[in-house]
Amino acid sequence: MNGLRVVMVCLMIACAALVSPAAAVTTAPVKPSWSALPVPPATSPPVTVSDLAARGPGEAWATGYEQAADGLRPLLYRWNGTAWSRDTTFPGADEPGWLGKVQFVGEEMWILHNNRAGEGEILRRSASGWSTVRLPQTLWTYQDFAAVPGAAWVIGEDDTGLKVLHYDGSAWTSQPVPDGVFYLMGITARTATDARAWADTDTGTAVLRWDGTAWRDAKVPLPPNSNVHTMLLEPSGRATIGGSQYTDGVARTYLMTWNGQAWRTTHPPLGDTYTEAMVRGPDGALWLPVRSDRAFQSKYARVDGNRTTYSYGPERTNAIDVKPRALAGAGSALLSFGTAEIYGSKPNLMSERLGG
Repeated sequence: MNGLRVVMVCLMIACAALVSPAAAVTTAPVKPSWSALPVPPATSPPVTVSDLAARGPGEAWATGYEQAADGLRPLLYRWNGTAWSRDTTFPGADEPGWLGKVQFVGEEMWILHNNRAGEGEILRRSASGWSTVRLPQTLWTYQDFAAVPGAAWVIGEDDTGLKVLHYDGSAWTSQPVPDGVFYLMGITARTATDARAWADTDTGTAVLRWDGTAWRDAKVPLPPNSNVHTMLLEPSGRATIGGSQYTDGVARTYLMTWNGQAWRTTHPPLGDTYTEAMVRGPDGALWLPVRSDRAFQSKYARVDGNRTTYSYGPERTNAIDVKPRALAGAGSALLSFGTAEIYGSKPNLMSERLGG
């Protein structure tokens, strides 16, 4: 009888474990961490990283240049979802020059290229190969570039001053800006009739908007004594500005977010971080590299509303300076691309991934 009682008790415990969620053993989800991705080294370091863009988990492109004996040499790297490789098939790959911003436009990938003669052009890569779109004139400086289906802009200067060059898919035109604008620091676009540029004006820093007809002051209430590093325009209509505000000569990073009705300004604990590499991550939060307090690891900030958290990249043996330069969302993962200086060597390329 006692043996039967023991058997019944054991059966009751087993059944309770099957039907009771509280009794089931659960495994905590693994928290994503940063991992190192090998990058083929440049031929002539040191190198400078310009930009990084990803279409999804299986395609990303990074641009920059290296210091060859005869001057700057353009660098282009491709991520195929498994590994980074250097691409040398683009026009001008074996000539002096540099590559700037890279963007996906429809099914194509576009890159701003400054060739050996100092002439600007847009490199376009499609399924059928490479093609080029020459700029209508040579500029002293090519400050920034933005492209969307049906439109592209290149901003810079020549001997006559500020230039905004606009491409409508077939021809280039020069667009005037409002009076009092001295210099354009950057440009971004959401559609062919919705673009933004941040400018130095006679009244301070301002944000301009292209509405399909003209460039006008967007009347963004920037903080006093501030500048703009970057601006994110999202398909939802949300916009985010990152910059620095100066108080008694000390810079403090600020973020401004447009929710469709009003601007909201915050000062996350980011010190004087330069926000040019800020992106909207796959998790919906803002991500950006910050100055690391560890010589052998990179450091990233995650800003989600009023909460700011930090994470570190993988340890790199003998690294004295690890600098993520650009970030991009790649599906459910976040990619970074930059440089790492190993003790006794010149800075060379590095890449890291969060999740994936």
